[in-house]
Amino acid sequence: MLTLDTPETLMAAALVLLLGRKIRAWTPILQTYSIPEPVVGGLLVALLVFVLRSALKVGVHFDTALQAPLMLTFFATIGLSADIAGLRAGGRALLVFFGVVVGLLVMQNALGIVLAWALGQDPLLGLLGASVTLSGGHGTGAAWAKVFAERHGLASATEIAIACATFGLILGGLIGGPVGRFLITRHGLVSTPRTDVPGTTGFEEPKAVRPITAEAVIETIALIAVCLAVGSALAARLTGTAFELPAFVCVLFVGVVLRNGLALVGWYQIFDLAVSLIGNVSLGLFLAIALMSLRLWDLASLALPLFAILVVQAIAMAAYAVFVTFRVMGRNYDAAVLAAGHCGFGLGATPTAIANMQAITERFGPSHLAFLVVPMVGAFFIDIANAITIKLFLLLPIYG
Repeated sequence: MLTLDTPETLMAAALVLLLGRKIRAWTPILQTYSIPEPVVGGLLVALLVFVLRSALKVGVHFDTALQAPLMLTFFATIGLSADIAGLRAGGRALLVFFGVVVGLLVMQNALGIVLAWALGQDPLLGLLGASVTLSGGHGTGAAWAKVFAERHGLASATEIAIACATFGLILGGLIGGPVGRFLITRHGLVSTPRTDVPGTTGFEEPKAVRPITAEAVIETIALIAVCLAVGSALAARLTGTAFELPAFVCVLFVGVVLRNGLALVGWYQIFDLAVSLIGNVSLGLFLAIALMSLRLWDLASLALPLFAILVVQAIAMAAYAVFVTFRVMGRNYDAAVLAAGHCGFGLGATPTAIANMQAITERFGPSHLAFLVVPMVGAFFIDIANAITIKLFLLLPIYG
């Protein structure tokens, strides 16, 4: 067993990002289909670990202690970047996109249950292979798996949930870029910056050079620390209540309140360049650690019915993005970028959605609206809607 401690895992994550960048630069097909750099490097390392374990019986263990703090830091920067005036500017698009997202949640759960029934499986298995783990991710999947096991007697629910979420994370990072490229090239779309939404965000141009000072970085780190501390305490207080939410949603909410509250009273103006810089660093490192530490052997051990459900869900996600998300959101360039982002968090997680959109806009041009709408819907509203949707589907009289 090769064990990497926290500093060594952090070093490996940084090298994974550099490796992904180099491989993507050397491989035209990865650039053509806008596969994000963390996905390229992370999956390559995960495959190497899988081969070492399978062929040489050598295990590799990464210390993922930094993974959760990096994810929370990313969501804190999303909240600190959310100016209320900007959100109002994209208000209609945000509401419409939220409706599209809710439609996907319903479709995923209905499809999962029907497929499970057709394959002679427990309908709860279909729910686990639906919005619980795909739109919900690892955290939501693990939480609901506990409910499925304790209240409904579903065996190995936690292991199934983690495997499903892992499958979704991989596919979400792989299909978003090709879907966005297909829509852009098929319809001859071009980037046209809009005057009715705010200008570029730091997440839209992660490789831009930023004038920044050490003082600004320290101030921003202090704000992020407040978001993490207060948000985590709020999440702990809500645990077990009807208003229970994942910690990252509470952290993001605190960030929104902090930014706009400080601006309202005139005490402090958030330095957006520092926020976006720290946010992009935490995003890249989080994705690198998450992907390189994937237990691909868990996917290899998936039972055929569950694997079939997940494959159909991935195909359905791509089709939904093309025929629903893209069309409802306006059939324009912004809609194509939104479709790519929707694939990211519809199968994986919001950080994957941001990475998908960054890969698209780096190649085809900016989309201010997409980077305004996706982070808020994908990180905040979807978890509330998903919890309600899952509870409604659990009321169906079809479970043993």
